[in-house]
Amino acid sequence: MQSSIIKQPILPTKQQFAKIDAPHELNLEAICVFAATGFFLDEDTYWKDVVCLSPAHDHHFDEHNRRIKSESNFEWHYSPRDISFEQALEEYVQLLSSITKAQIGDQPVILPLSGGLDSRSQALILKHLKNPVHAFSYAFQDGFPEHKISKHIAEVCDFSFESFKIPKGYLWDCIDDLAQLNHCYSEFTHPRQMAVLNQLKSMKGLFSLGHWGDVLFDKGVPKDTEEKELIPILLKKMLKPGGLELAAQLWQSWNLKGDVKSYVMSRVETSLSNIKIDNLSAKVRAFKTSQWAHRWTTTNLSVFEAAHPISLPYYDQRMIEFICTIPEAYLADRRLQIAHLKQDKALANITWQAQKPFNLNTYPYNKAPYNLPYRIINKAQREFNALMGKPYIQRNFELQFLGSENDEQLRHYLFETSFLEFVPKDIVEQTYHKFKTAHYVRYSHPTSMLLTLSLWHKHFSKS
Repeated sequence: MQSSIIKQPILPTKQQFAKIDAPHELNLEAICVFAATGFFLDEDTYWKDVVCLSPAHDHHFDEHNRRIKSESNFEWHYSPRDISFEQALEEYVQLLSSITKAQIGDQPVILPLSGGLDSRSQALILKHLKNPVHAFSYAFQDGFPEHKISKHIAEVCDFSFESFKIPKGYLWDCIDDLAQLNHCYSEFTHPRQMAVLNQLKSMKGLFSLGHWGDVLFDKGVPKDTEEKELIPILLKKMLKPGGLELAAQLWQSWNLKGDVKSYVMSRVETSLSNIKIDNLSAKVRAFKTSQWAHRWTTTNLSVFEAAHPISLPYYDQRMIEFICTIPEAYLADRRLQIAHLKQDKALANITWQAQKPFNLNTYPYNKAPYNLPYRIINKAQREFNALMGKPYIQRNFELQFLGSENDEQLRHYLFETSFLEFVPKDIVEQTYHKFKTAHYVRYSHPTSMLLTLSLWHKHFSKS
């Protein structure tokens, strides 16, 4: 077998794994970081002799198909051009349109719609193309009716549309399938599309997905952030509630050197130092894209791909290269996306979910006293429904972990005998007890991570 090269784009749409010359041992430090943050850093995997190929690199392999070296094929930069906002807007709209056309060709399009800006921006582009578009949306059972916003967007754009309710306890019927799709590189309550995978498979066309637009077209950090604040800001975003606590327990039980927080901090510092950008906002955007996007967001694209081919305009090389040349002031606060959507009055007047009940024209009024009537009425409705036995659902884990039937399934995986040989029983018991009795929101992440590790142990620990 001859040596070969794999060229990874700036933001690949799927993760690729490769063997390296190292001992076949568990990468316990990496697993601890995964428990703390919900994603692996850099090229880390569960094993020391397996890597996830870095984006924006050319990877060289020997005749035994082992990765022997990597060379960068793109350097993140911040090179803002001296252009007006109007010119930047025109270029952005033209670029999003041309990328979308190139990716979808003449095929029918399946468009997941939300109440946010990324998919709405795609809808505005697709509205002016000739491809038939079938849009869909989902909402949590007893949660915010996000699908009503999506349906309105679809009607304005003349797309066919259907909505789905994410039901209680769907996870347990598909958790083994999901483990095979994402190889346990993400916790299982995030890809809610698993609940409707069979319905998605019955649709015709390819997906056009809006992932990562919200990061590319917003500020990385607030304008006046100082460099000394960068690591604390990133750690606050990365370390999930209860995650560091679980990671520290695992770290100690596995007798690893040092402590997990210092280890994560040193890894982040090293990754940041490799990004040669002075502007802190642009630097953090580059860091997030090479870490979060590649090791977290991309992981569950495999669920969509299990139904139909996928296309992602915001993942496109040209979009990321464009971002590197746009002044931060134009990217901050979603300015370009909002200006684009305001070109269509009907779309701009539809509720922006993150600013509900306000829309793209009125969202600056989402502050006291203007938003007080909505907040008071909304809170009263939620409290009334809770008294009637219908608590308001905001997060997928509430539908999958809470209640006696879910609890039985959760305990089955958390306290599986062979898993407890990998993660000590006392750690599992402490985390589960705190989830049940102390603060179920705070301890939902570590509980979900233990579930993920249990499925990994079941399916992949012998590989």
